[in-house]
Amino acid sequence: MRLLKGMARLAGVAGDRSAPPPRYVAIADGLIVTETHAQAWYVLGSSNTDLMSEGARDAEHDQAARALARLLAGYDCHLKVVWSPLDAKDYRTEAGRLFTAGDFPAWADARVRRLEDLGLSTRHLLLGVRIAERSSQATARGRAGAQSAFGIGSSAVPARELARLDALARRLGRQLETTPWKAQPATVEMLAWSIAREQHRGTVLPAPDGDGVISGAKIAQLVRGRVLPYPDHVRLLDGRGEVAAWTAVLAMTGFPEQMESPGAGEWLRAVSEITYVPEWEGEDVDPEVTFLPVNPEPSVRFKVMHRRDALKKIDEARRLAKEQRQSASEHSAGETGQEIQETEETMEALSRDMKREDVTLLEDHPRIVVSSDASLEDLRARVDAVITHYGGMGIEVSVLEEEQREAWLESQPGDRVRIPDLMHTRTVGALAGSWFWGGASVGDDEGPIIGFLTGTTPGVVRNDLTGGSDRGDATTTAFIGRSGRGKTTAMMLSLLDAAFRGSFVLALDFKGDMGGLVSAGRYYGLNAQLIETGAQFAGIADLFMLLTGEGAERAQTEVPAQLGIALPQHLRMRGAETPIQLAVNEVIAAGDPRTWKVIEHLRQSQDELAREAGDALLELSRTALGAPFMGKPAGGALLSPEPGLWVVQVPGITLPSPDDEREDWSVHQRLSVALVHSLLAYGISMAGRKDLRGLRKVLAVPEVHVLTATREGASFLQYVARVGRALRTALVVDTQDPESLAGLTGLLEQLTTVFGFQLTSAEQQDALAALLDLPQGPHTRALIQAIGVDTTQEIRHGHCIMRDRRFSSATVQWDIPSMELMQLLSTTPVSDDGVDLTKQPEGAAV
Repeated sequence: MRLLKGMARLAGVAGDRSAPPPRYVAIADGLIVTETHAQAWYVLGSSNTDLMSEGARDAEHDQAARALARLLAGYDCHLKVVWSPLDAKDYRTEAGRLFTAGDFPAWADARVRRLEDLGLSTRHLLLGVRIAERSSQATARGRAGAQSAFGIGSSAVPARELARLDALARRLGRQLETTPWKAQPATVEMLAWSIAREQHRGTVLPAPDGDGVISGAKIAQLVRGRVLPYPDHVRLLDGRGEVAAWTAVLAMTGFPEQMESPGAGEWLRAVSEITYVPEWEGEDVDPEVTFLPVNPEPSVRFKVMHRRDALKKIDEARRLAKEQRQSASEHSAGETGQEIQETEETMEALSRDMKREDVTLLEDHPRIVVSSDASLEDLRARVDAVITHYGGMGIEVSVLEEEQREAWLESQPGDRVRIPDLMHTRTVGALAGSWFWGGASVGDDEGPIIGFLTGTTPGVVRNDLTGGSDRGDATTTAFIGRSGRGKTTAMMLSLLDAAFRGSFVLALDFKGDMGGLVSAGRYYGLNAQLIETGAQFAGIADLFMLLTGEGAERAQTEVPAQLGIALPQHLRMRGAETPIQLAVNEVIAAGDPRTWKVIEHLRQSQDELAREAGDALLELSRTALGAPFMGKPAGGALLSPEPGLWVVQVPGITLPSPDDEREDWSVHQRLSVALVHSLLAYGISMAGRKDLRGLRKVLAVPEVHVLTATREGASFLQYVARVGRALRTALVVDTQDPESLAGLTGLLEQLTTVFGFQLTSAEQQDALAALLDLPQGPHTRALIQAIGVDTTQEIRHGHCIMRDRRFSSATVQWDIPSMELMQLLSTTPVSDDGVDLTKQPEGAAV
C-alpha cells in the first residue's frame, strides 16, 4: 500500500487531487456543512476606491491587512468573486413600494426595458472560513460507501451541532463586520444560489425548511449537474444532455517581486476591467458593441500563518541565503550573487517589520474561472483576454491543462485545495493590496434607479431626493457644472422620480427651459402644471392666494412689503408704504383679500399719495413681471399644495446684487425682486405648514446663482436647507458656479448629495472638488475637466461625479430610459399651445 501511494505521488495524482467532490449535508444562513468539515460564509461589502484619496486608501489598506493578520490567522479561507446578471424585472416589484402617483408602472417598465438592454452585471464578494472539522476524507469516504451499499444513507446534521456551528460563525462574523469589508453572514438563499450556479442549469432554487436549513433531497437538487472534463476546459451539461456552458480555470503562476497600488498591485480588483472583442455570427451582429466584459471570477484559497510560524519560515529563508552568501565568498571569485544578498536583506527587514507591526505571511492559491454560455471559441477569446490583461501587469496566467476537473472542483464552495503545488507565499499586506473589495460604489441602497456606474466595477446607481427626512438626514442636493452637460435634465429625471413618490414638487425655472418636465409628467399621468409670466397668468403668484391656512397671517405683512419693493422710489420716499398697509388691512377686513383689490382700494382713496401709489402699481401690474403677483386673475392654473409637478417659469428676471443701493434699482429689477418675493414666501410657507408635514415636498431651484446674488434669496436657500429634514422638504439646486455656494454656510452644511459635471476653470474645479470631498490638485482638476467628454473629445452628456450621503464619490452616467422621454425632456420651453420637440435635450444620451 505504501508503495502504491508513493507511485501515486510520483504520478501527481496523490492526496488532495484524488479527493472526491464535496458532499453537502446542510446549508443554513452563513453555513455550508459537508461530510468532512463546516465553513462559515460571509458576504463582503465593497469600498469606493476609484476616487479615494491616497491617505484614505493607505488607512483602509492597513485596516484590511491587520484584519487578515488578527482575525483569520490559522483558518483555511476561500475568497470568491462572482457575478450575476442584474434581474431588471425586480424593479417592477420595487416600483410598487417606491411609487404611488401617476402611471408609475409604465415609468418603471421603461426603466426595466432599458436595464435589460444595458445587461449590467452585479459583483458579489464571498468569503468562506473553515471553522470546524467533522471527519477525515477516508472516514467520510468509507461511511458514504457503506451507507450507499446498504441503502441507509443519511445527511442530517444534529440540531445541537448546527447550533454550535452557527454560534462559531456568528462570533467570527461580528469581528469581520468591523473590518473594511463590513462582512455579513450570507443568507441561505445566497449560498444555495452560489452552489447551484456552478451547474449552469437554471433550475428553481429549493426553499429552506421551517428551521431555515436546506438538507436532504433539496441539496441533491442543487448539485445534480453533469460535468465533462477536457484538457483545457470543462463542459457543463443541462438536463437534456446539451452543453450549457464552457468553463476554463486559469492559474496565476507568477507575480512580480514588487507591485504598486494603485496600479498592478490591485490584481483582484482588476478583474472587473477585463474586456474582449466578441465574434458575432449571422444575425446576432451588434455593430454598436465593440467590447464586452469578460467577468472572470477569482477563486483564491488562502491560509494566514500565525506570526510564530511566519517568523520561523522567514528565518529559515534568511539563514539559507546567508549560508549561500558565505559559501560564495569562500570561492576564488569572492563575489556574492546580488539576488542572494537582496534576499537576505529582504528577510531581515521583513522580520523586523513583523516584530514591530501586525504583519505576517499567508499562503494562497489564486485561480481565475472563466465561463461562456455562447461557444468554446467565445470561451477561448475570453481566456486570451484575461491572460493578455494580466500579462500587461507582469502577472503570469496560464490554463491548467489536464487538471481542469481538479481545478474546477477546487473553486466550488465547500471544497478544498486540490493542487497544492501552485502556491504563493506573500505578506498579508500584499493580499490586502489586491483590493478585492475595491472598485466603484456610490448612491443610496434603495430608491429610484437613475443611471449606472462608469468606474472599475459595473452596477446601477440609485438616488432618492426625498429620502433624507426618512433617514433623519440632511435633504439638500446640488447639481453643479457648465452649461450643456446634462445637469438640468438630470435634475428633471430626479424630480419625476420624486413626483411618482407622491411629492409636491415646485420648480422655480429662472432659465425657462424646464417645460419638458411638465410634458413628461403629463405623459406618465402625473398632475403637472406649467405656470409662466405674462398677462395670461395674472394673479398666479398673489400672496393672498399663496399664503393660505397657517400662512394667511403672514400675508398681512408680506403683501405690503412686496408692493413696497415694486413701488417707484419717489413714492416710497414720500411715505406711500403707510397707505399701502392701511389698504391691505381694510381689504383683509372686507374678506376674500386679493392684491389687485388693494390696488383698486388705493386708487379710490381720498388720499392723494394713496391714489398716486395705486395708479403707479396698476400700470406695473400690466407688465409681464408685475401681472403674476398683483394683476387681476384671468383664469388658468393656480399654485396649490397638492402632489404633482409645478413648474413656475420666470425667465428674463434681473435681480440686483447685494451691493446695489435700493434707490438705484431699475423698474425691471424692482419687479423681479417683488415677483421672486412671492415665490420665496410661498416656498417657506409650504415648507413650514403643520398640516402639510406628512406630504413629501421638493423645492427645485435651477440656475441658483440667480438667488445667491441677493440677500433675500441666499437667506431663503439656507433656511429651507436647515429646516428641510424636520419639515420633510428637500431642496434641489442647480448652478454653473460652485464658488457662489461657498458663502452659504447653512446650505453647504446640509448638502447630502452632490453631482459634479464638467467645469473648465481651475478656481471652479477646486471649488467643486471641495464639495465632492475630493483632494484639490492637478489630478482632480484633470478628472473634472475630462468628465464631460468621451474618448474622441466629444461632449458626453449626463456624465458626472456623484458624492453620496456617505461622502463616497464615483463617476456616474445619468441614463434616460427611452427615446420618448428624451424628446419629452427637451430643454426647449413649452407652452399650452404645444411642445417643441425639435431641439435635442441636453441630458444623458441613451
